[in-house]
Amino acid sequence: MSTDQNAMNELHWLIDMVQTIEVGLVVLDRNYNIQLWNGFMENHSGVSPNAIKGKNLFETFPDLPNEWLTQKMESVFLLKNRSFISWEQRPYVFEFKNYRPITGRADHMYQNITLLPLASLTGNITHISIIVYDVTDVAINKLQLKAANEQLEKLSQTDSLTQLFNRRHWQECFEKEYERFARYGENGSMIMIDIDNFKQINDKYGHPAGDKVIQNIAHILKQSLRETDFAGRYGGEEFAVVLTNTSADESKYFTERLRKKVESSQVVYKNQIIKVTISIGVNSLSEDTKNSASWLSGADKALYLSKENGRNQTSVYKTK
Repeated sequence: MSTDQNAMNELHWLIDMVQTIEVGLVVLDRNYNIQLWNGFMENHSGVSPNAIKGKNLFETFPDLPNEWLTQKMESVFLLKNRSFISWEQRPYVFEFKNYRPITGRADHMYQNITLLPLASLTGNITHISIIVYDVTDVAINKLQLKAANEQLEKLSQTDSLTQLFNRRHWQECFEKEYERFARYGENGSMIMIDIDNFKQINDKYGHPAGDKVIQNIAHILKQSLRETDFAGRYGGEEFAVVLTNTSADESKYFTERLRKKVESSQVVYKNQIIKVTISIGVNSLSEDTKNSASWLSGADKALYLSKENGRNQTSVYKTK
């Protein structure tokens, strides 16, 4: 076989491989005109190589991130180094639909991209190659794993009955909030809430009814909080709340509104109407707050005072 025939065969094999390989391959000249558009790109774009050859990439695909991609490619031309774009940086460059059966829930193809400088025989970078890898399966699996881990973390932080923070996670947030006060001197108030005569509710109506009462108060509490505040179920029928950047007067206004909402609400269980009240203790941060334990202890003492004085009221902790 002649040398020319060998060269022709090698060229045929190379072209066949470029057209059938399971990655996208695009070659652009210095003006971003398309010189090569392989079978992968044709299959996913619906545009044939003959129809697109010689045309400008950005004029043909106006939805491409023109400025961002141009900057990336100019860097490759200038520095003569390849560049990589991960799907985690940008989910895709070419907006191709996802047809993979395993990850059919994804609307588009997740892509990793390699930008490769192509040199002429004289060593000048005259063209650039865009290599497109379909990484949809990997991306979706990673995203699903991340979502599952986030859900597990949320479950580990949440009280199942009330959907408020559980005591352990609330305690962690509370400690961080105290550290912020100690560092920056911001206002903040600690609030302890207890359902009045809760044992009598359980004894009279049963524990499922008691659970509904707890859930009702948790629901009213969640609706009353700002995004920066946080609440947790501190014990069986006890709740703990931190109001950030809130003075004692502002906290008492909040707690009185909350107390009245609970007092006017009702729980219906097996055709029986259950009405409850709550007692509340407030302790606002001050120079006398020595540590997080004293902040919590002050709110607890104020709560005890509310219960001692007849329940269904708010007491504010005052230092002697």
